[in-house]
Amino acid sequence: MAFRGKLIASGADAKTIKGNGDKYETAIMYMQPWKSAGINVCANAEIAGCIDGCLFTAGRGAMNTVQAARAKKTAWFAADRDGFMAQLVVDVTKFIKYCAKQGVIPVIRLNGTSDIRWERIPVSNHNTRYGVPIGSFANIFDMFPQVQWYDYTKIANRKTDHIKNYHLTFSYSTANPLYAKQVKIALDRGMNMAVVWRSVDVIPRMFMGVPVISGDADDLRFLDPDGVMVSLYAKGRAKKDTSGFVQD
Repeated sequence: MAFRGKLIASGADAKTIKGNGDKYETAIMYMQPWKSAGINVCANAEIAGCIDGCLFTAGRGAMNTVQAARAKKTAWFAADRDGFMAQLVVDVTKFIKYCAKQGVIPVIRLNGTSDIRWERIPVSNHNTRYGVPIGSFANIFDMFPQVQWYDYTKIANRKTDHIKNYHLTFSYSTANPLYAKQVKIALDRGMNMAVVWRSVDVIPRMFMGVPVISGDADDLRFLDPDGVMVSLYAKGRAKKDTSGFVQD
């Protein structure tokens, strides 16, 4: 089984599908990353050095048709934010109903290949063109408290601590001294960090004095214990990255 919405989908992503089963099902949204669709949806991508090694080239993301669909979503987000958010509400509503029929908890990751501050985007009562009654909410997380939301981020100072159903894992990199400031902020805040390694053979048991756990068995980062480094091994073009985003 799988869910297909206009913006989010489940069952087609090699990483998130590993966590689907008796308890959870994850839907994910992919956009065209960084500035590749004319809008910067990854604010710190340049200083993090993850542009060339971005995971949007991994798996089905390497297909031209997939890239075109992601570019279309990103252009829609840039040009018609209200319409985009209204469609997202429709997709989430349908996904919740789908998960209820499957007897699983709905989980959604909006930043599959982006780093948008969704906590800043309100969902208001004028988004009604798709026939879904919408009140006024601070963000999509507030509107759907029954959904477990999560993302990876390269913006360490995002104001999300008060959002109990949204979990963020910081993305580590040594590509630029400017990004080291983000790493320090993440450390000071006690955020878990995801570290991309060249291969499974070089992943250590400890990193920066913090225990390392594997993040490749599934993508359910909200289940990770606090105070850990989450190891991921490089995929797609990231295997050849030399920027400092991928660690040796």
